[in-house]
Amino acid sequence: MELKIAVLPGDGIGPEISAVGVAVMDAVCAKFGHKVRYEYALCGADAIDKVGDPFPEDTYNICRQSDAVLFSAVGDPKYDNDPTAPVRPEQGLLAMRKRLGLYANIRPVQTFKCLLHKSPLRAELVDGADFLCIRELTGGMYFGEKYQDNDKAWDTNYYTRPEVERILRVAFEYARRRRRHVTVVDKANVLASSRLWRQIAQEMAPQYPDVTTDYMFVDNAAMKMIQEPRFFDVMVTENTFGDILTDEGSVISGSMGLLPSASTGDSTPVFEPIHGSWPQAKGQNIANPLAQVLSVAMLFEHFGLMDEGALVRRAVDASLDANVRTPEIQIEGGAKYGTREVGAWLVDYINRQ
Repeated sequence: MELKIAVLPGDGIGPEISAVGVAVMDAVCAKFGHKVRYEYALCGADAIDKVGDPFPEDTYNICRQSDAVLFSAVGDPKYDNDPTAPVRPEQGLLAMRKRLGLYANIRPVQTFKCLLHKSPLRAELVDGADFLCIRELTGGMYFGEKYQDNDKAWDTNYYTRPEVERILRVAFEYARRRRRHVTVVDKANVLASSRLWRQIAQEMAPQYPDVTTDYMFVDNAAMKMIQEPRFFDVMVTENTFGDILTDEGSVISGSMGLLPSASTGDSTPVFEPIHGSWPQAKGQNIANPLAQVLSVAMLFEHFGLMDEGALVRRAVDASLDANVRTPEIQIEGGAKYGTREVGAWLVDYINRQ
């Protein structure tokens, strides 16, 4: 297979973890005889600084003309700390999702046996937790009509039936490939938009008689994720709720640096780690690249290259078992490995298989 990959390193630690992701992809493609071409593009604060736009037209065109996007992170404190800034790095991420029609964000939440002690929850609660958070990505308050003046502001949580139906369909189809359980998360006791979500979900559920469907208010779901994370198989929800719940879910594994994600829809899919740009660590060679590497595994699997994705996952598992880890997940007294060193170990492992 020949793949054209748009690479968007972005800000902060993005370029460092991006380099590891590309190196791992190169090693796997060489192993399996695939050809891969990369085209690099600007996004985020880096793009604002250079061209004044967090998602420039050139970047959009590169993404559209590629088979997939390997994205890293955006964000910079100089924009976070300026509420009056007219342009922000995160606007580039929203623009990419909207312009590429990426309405489905898939975030796996899983635990690693050797890292259970790193979870803020008790090991007996999180051991075996393995679920997908499927978040609607291009609707809701993030994209609805907005208004702000000195005395009032509003954001419109707007959804249409087609938007809800297509994301629910994604959830049901994923559930069929997993443990056949979908939990629809909403706030139907308060919000009209949530009542539409629940109504449509109840209409669609009979089309999937092999899938158990249940419904949960978002506040209850937030508690359930902490009290009983193994309850969930596939969780599906709207944009704002999904943004919050997926970050909550990410800490179950013990580090945000361990979990990847995919954003799919009408155009080029995007694969990215769930963490942010961590600008304080920029250039220090301490960022965990494993979420970026596992995003590469998801990329391969998206194109049906299951053996390639499995090899990436085995490499990650082997690195953890060998205590080849960046500082935030290293055992006490363990050897010191930086971003580059973990990447080199992974590439060497793949080459030896």
